[in-house]
Amino acid sequence: MFSLSLALPMIFTMLIHATDSLSYALRLGGLRTRRIALAISLAGILLLVSRTSNMAQGPMIGSLVDSATRGANLHFAAQLHWLMGAATVGTALAILCFPTMVKLSSRMVVHFEAAGSIPGMVRQLLKRSKLRNATYYITPPSWEMAKRLVQHGMPRRLMLLNVAVTAIYTTGVLSSLYAAYLYPDQAVAASQSTGLINGMATILLTILVDPRISLLSDRSLRGEIRLNRMNQIYGCMLISRLFGTLVAQLLLIPLAYWIGWIVSMM
Repeated sequence: MFSLSLALPMIFTMLIHATDSLSYALRLGGLRTRRIALAISLAGILLLVSRTSNMAQGPMIGSLVDSATRGANLHFAAQLHWLMGAATVGTALAILCFPTMVKLSSRMVVHFEAAGSIPGMVRQLLKRSKLRNATYYITPPSWEMAKRLVQHGMPRRLMLLNVAVTAIYTTGVLSSLYAAYLYPDQAVAASQSTGLINGMATILLTILVDPRISLLSDRSLRGEIRLNRMNQIYGCMLISRLFGTLVAQLLLIPLAYWIGWIVSMM
């Protein structure tokens, strides 16, 4: 069941979810330095890593589908659950690295402004003196940080929406591939039906989640919300992402059958 053909896409899945989650650290670093636009530009680097990994991951998962269709892979569903488990691990790693990444992001934004370009910033950061000082920013999570997450009320509605969005995105591609395995006569249509699932997540993210985060960030820049509150909100968003990857485990098979029902009606 566990093999090299599964280990590689698991590594890419971990990388995708870790980089996506750490984009919150760049946004928070931008808020701390009051340079949110520069921070969003730097977040594009993490998105580039995520998207490149996603492109490399696709053919690897496709090979698992091919072997399952030929009857050479009797543990296909279990392997897909392993892949979603890798998403959980990647998000958990991002949570562990989050305090360190927030501090590093604050410095990266300042260096980016001084250098004026990404290559110039990279040259500055690769200097020996800067690399020596990097250990100063290492900050492991603490119990005090965890306690601050529940102080002054958690954004429950925003967290629930983020759980739903993360769960749908985590299982979207995998459910469509499992539907292709379950319905070989409509395999091509099922494998191309990811948008049926991810479209719902995109609508929730674009209309309900991202605008709310942007509004809170702007209010923080105007001094209407304390920075500590934004620290808590971004921390809660990370925790909700972690729960979203766990909820995705429950959605894999039901969504696969739903996709199969939709394509069979076409």
